[in-house]
Amino acid sequence: MKIAITIWGNRISPVFDAAHTLLVTRIKNKTISKKNYISFDPQSHQDLIKILNKNEITTLICGAISTKPADFIVKNNIKLISFVTGNALDFIDSFASSQTIDQGHVMPGCNIGSCHCKKFKHL
Repeated sequence: MKIAITIWGNRISPVFDAAHTLLVTRIKNKTISKKNYISFDPQSHQDLIKILNKNEITTLICGAISTKPADFIVKNNIKLISFVTGNALDFIDSFASSQTIDQGHVMPGCNIGSCHCKKFKHL
């Protein structure tokens, strides 16, 4: 599985539109096998999809995201996991081993399985 996480500094970007860097990670057998960084423009949704497809990324993980980019990402067959927070490397370690998002990485006010943002995906 190859995932991309929008980052801001060393954290998952709290707002998709503020991120300009993707942390791309390959997870194989519940371990991280490769990490690299890719710059992107969050305002250019089509370019983002091209980057994700070119790099064979199937899942995008981010913090808060507005409806327009979220819908565009999902319509282009990219799994979107939103409203995630925390240190990006800590999150990747946790996600790789469990393939789930623990409550400590969920944004305040958003509970896995009972979130006000039901339109978006949680594992």
